[in-house]
Amino acid sequence: MHTDILIVGGGLSGLALADKLQQAGRDFLLVEARDRLGGRIDVLRDGGSAFDLGPSWFWPGQPRMDTLTRRLGLTVFSQHAAGNLSYEDENGAVQRGVGYASMEGSYRIEGGMMALVTALASQIAPARLKLDAPVVEIDQSGTVTFANGDTITAGQIVLAIPPRVIATIKITPDFDAAVRQSLINIPTWMGGQAKFVATYARPFWRDEGLSGDAMSRHGPMVEIHDASAMDGSPGALFGFIGVPAAQRDGQSDALRAASIAQLGRLFGPEALKPQKTELRDWAYAPQTASALDHQALGGHPRYGLPSALRNLWQGKLIMGSTEIASQFGGFLEGALTAAEDVVMRLET
Repeated sequence: MHTDILIVGGGLSGLALADKLQQAGRDFLLVEARDRLGGRIDVLRDGGSAFDLGPSWFWPGQPRMDTLTRRLGLTVFSQHAAGNLSYEDENGAVQRGVGYASMEGSYRIEGGMMALVTALASQIAPARLKLDAPVVEIDQSGTVTFANGDTITAGQIVLAIPPRVIATIKITPDFDAAVRQSLINIPTWMGGQAKFVATYARPFWRDEGLSGDAMSRHGPMVEIHDASAMDGSPGALFGFIGVPAAQRDGQSDALRAASIAQLGRLFGPEALKPQKTELRDWAYAPQTASALDHQALGGHPRYGLPSALRNLWQGKLIMGSTEIASQFGGFLEGALTAAEDVVMRLET
């Protein structure tokens, strides 16, 4: 089998690129290692509602996300921030009215970010999307080998996956030292994070004048937000786990129990009885992160495409994840920017 353009990775950047190539009438195939599309976008489902396990927000001043959600007819709403903030000190004592609503002013999508993935994928011919297709080797001849032994040849190959994940794939002939070092130097945005989500019949904390926003120095969650559905039913809370990745390994049950107990301290006894919960540890998802991503980031990295990763194999191999975007690297907006950047490189 042969395709002009092979896209490796079915996250937002890969899907956005596939959508652009479909509109342009180009020959392409998108392959994804997982059994689903979305990459770092995934959700916990409770009834007819969906709650983000990966990215939850986009912001004013991110025009590509605004344009795409409008084009796809998605409903956008503001992150809930009304009410008192909560703060938990080192000893687990809770104070009200302390801290700040760090995500106030951001936007969410009804149905979670998976609604964006589903709507975008619906624009692409199903025959051009292949799931359960982990790539194990890429040859400079254009031959790509999958875990099941199947192969495909491509005129150009776009790697719409995190650079550190690219570094785990066998490359023939191998990249030189400068290329390899550039790949592993680029942190996977949120690659070391774990997120806990709990759903409830309703957002009962709002009845007590609480916003659902909380900061904690006790943990295990260090930052918590209201994740309720747009109409408030079901209600939901989510938080980022502050325990280092190396200490989380094998501790999912304990972290889940400790997170529920923390919600009880912060929001009262009703929080101890969630309808559904999920702890998603992205640090241990091999399609997302490598062991290098277990080290916590000190801030937002300075992303972009290093010179060593430009014009690989005379333009036949192209990087295309949000981490190499020319703007908004790491964000959803960056994933859409990366798709635009790749289209320009494909045309040169």
